[in-house]
Amino acid sequence: MSQIHVIAGPDNTVPHPAIRTIAASDLWDALKRGYDDFAEFPSFAVFLCLIYPLIGFALGALTFGGNMLPLFYPLAAGFALIGPIAALGLYEMSRQREAGLEPDIGHAFDVVKSPSMPAILAVSALLIALFVGWMAAAQTLHGAIMGPVTSESPSEFLRAVLTTREGWMLIFFGNMVGAVFAVVVFLISAISFPLLLDRDVGALAAVETSVRAVAANSGPMTLWGIIVAALLLLGSIPFFLGLAVVMPLLGHASWHLYRKLVVE
Repeated sequence: MSQIHVIAGPDNTVPHPAIRTIAASDLWDALKRGYDDFAEFPSFAVFLCLIYPLIGFALGALTFGGNMLPLFYPLAAGFALIGPIAALGLYEMSRQREAGLEPDIGHAFDVVKSPSMPAILAVSALLIALFVGWMAAAQTLHGAIMGPVTSESPSEFLRAVLTTREGWMLIFFGNMVGAVFAVVVFLISAISFPLLLDRDVGALAAVETSVRAVAANSGPMTLWGIIVAALLLLGSIPFFLGLAVVMPLLGHASWHLYRKLVVE
């Protein structure tokens, strides 16, 4: 496949799929349809997403081990930035069920056979780059506000963050910077991966269509972003275990939201 096929479709053009206007009721319907998909094959979906809480455990062990402790919260929060990549198999399962097929764990990985795989990898690389950028920003912000000295224990770190002026500054500015990264990722990935699985349009068209869909439905999509953030937060308590259920639900629901947003 040529490089231009990564950016554009196979005919070297950048299509502009038409966008529908949706309402808040469409969000709840997408969630309901996502739950129906999850209920249809919960064992497969949970298996696909067990890697998410397992990685969460690994992050916890890494950061609580020493000087990485200040990056635990940025890692946990920023991990959601690459959530759309983890949900690729879930989009594929919903797509196959919608087509009348009976998806199983093997078919969930048919995503690697997609004609859009080079474009999917390109968008994935962009999200990973944003994740790395967020971690670098978080580390820089911590050093600028809290200084070079790191806490030796979780309790000491929490005391420094929650009971000092510098700690409250870190919380405020850290969340503001994190929100900027989250908004950018949401714009880029709201429907880009489902679109690429559905049509070989290229990375540029997928990202551009995702941005247009969010902009044309700013109210409902802002609500969707809040729902996603709230569910991911709930799923992270305790120890990321709830993500094994939250991720399948959101992944399947995102496929159905894509169907509502983009004209076939």
